[in-house]
Amino acid sequence: MAALTTIWLFLLLIVMAAALAQGHGTRVGFYSYTCPEVESIVKETVTAHFNSNPTIAPGLLRMHFHDCFVRGCDASILIAGTSTERIAGPNSLLRGYEVVDDAKTRLEAACPGVVSCADILALAARDSVLLTKGASWKVPTGRRDGRVSLASETANLPASRDSIELQKQKFADKGLDDQDLVALVGGHTIGTSACQFFSDRLYNFNTTTGNGADPSIDPSFLPQLQALCPQNGDANRRVALDTGSPNTFDASFFKNLKNGRGILQSDQRLWEDASTRSYVQRFLGIRGLQALNFNVEFRRSMVKMSNIGVKTGTEGEIRRVCSAIN
Repeated sequence: MAALTTIWLFLLLIVMAAALAQGHGTRVGFYSYTCPEVESIVKETVTAHFNSNPTIAPGLLRMHFHDCFVRGCDASILIAGTSTERIAGPNSLLRGYEVVDDAKTRLEAACPGVVSCADILALAARDSVLLTKGASWKVPTGRRDGRVSLASETANLPASRDSIELQKQKFADKGLDDQDLVALVGGHTIGTSACQFFSDRLYNFNTTTGNGADPSIDPSFLPQLQALCPQNGDANRRVALDTGSPNTFDASFFKNLKNGRGILQSDQRLWEDASTRSYVQRFLGIRGLQALNFNVEFRRSMVKMSNIGVKTGTEGEIRRVCSAIN
């Protein structure tokens, strides 16, 4: 009997080690016993909001990304306050907070004090991709919520005017490589940006070109962008980041980059740099290169990103309300 018990404990340790290997203390099925309905509750909540307002899908995906790049994936972006990440410039146009709040309310009723806001956001990001016809993936859970949120710490978020070297460095600092960079930026296949983040490319950008615009922009595409974002126009007007299929999660975003139709300067630079261009080409399946499946690689990079700096075990807390620390 003692020998059987020892063997059973040994096997259990192997299973636990394999599960934890999926992330830094996170694992798929973390809430299997403590809150088995967590994924269905989050998915139902996201779906209900998406059906009335599809823009929450890219909003939730961006929010998760922005959360992970500051203090790790700890839902610090959700904390409300006068000097928190939530009010910082790079996050000022994010949307979807009410979706996370609604899911949290339902989960607190079903399993009080169990599911973190950080995990709700990670699951909601996955469900947003699925709702826009992208591929699903298994999300490792077990994150805990952070207690600190500072607007000043958002300065190092990837930005729309970053050089390719700065983009690479910001991703490398988080343990992400060049392929992760290209795959995750491919999330711009859904959603929009505001004119203020790219209109400088359209006017007086380069005095050596006849039209004064960024020479990397397809000349036949330029008039469309200028019509959408006229000089001294509405800086907050939204423009689709993927002009081919802005509401569908697919690889058409990369075709835009190849054709000089990237909206953000940082996005278009992925085509201009040889090392990142090769990944764009592989996502497009260009002949002569080993093809990469965008959906497969995106979900791989998402799992990797969603484990940046996670708090587990006794670190952090499980917030009762996502917008405030306990």
